[in-house]
Amino acid sequence: QLQLVESGGGLAQPGGSLRLSCAPSGFTLPYYVIGWFRQAPGQERERVSCISISDSSTYYTDSVKGRFTISRDNAKNTVYLQMNRLKPEDTAEYYCAAHYGPLTTVQAMCNLTADFASWGRGTQVTVSA
Repeated sequence: QLQLVESGGGLAQPGGSLRLSCAPSGFTLPYYVIGWFRQAPGQERERVSCISISDSSTYYTDSVKGRFTISRDNAKNTVYLQMNRLKPEDTAEYYCAAHYGPLTTVQAMCNLTADFASWGRGTQVTVSA
């Protein structure tokens, strides 16, 4: 069964940067979109960003636009989330997951958190001075 594995979390100061990675472990099924999500203590999981594997179209939630960049490296079968200008409110456990279709638009697919599968175990991001 496909399992995604996140890495790259840690402690950063406000204004700092971190880069998260998401890679599959196990055999690969054809998925269309990889999404990054986050969950802070006491809060619901929220979508952060998604990328289409076929054409690299992207979606960002408003709170991270202009600060975060999602990208993919097909040769390494890895999706990255570059996080710049970090804020304390970015502190959360970050997860990646895969959407297996049907294929519509990356924004529409990213909106449906419940349709994502193969969730990783998460990587903690803490932004604090």
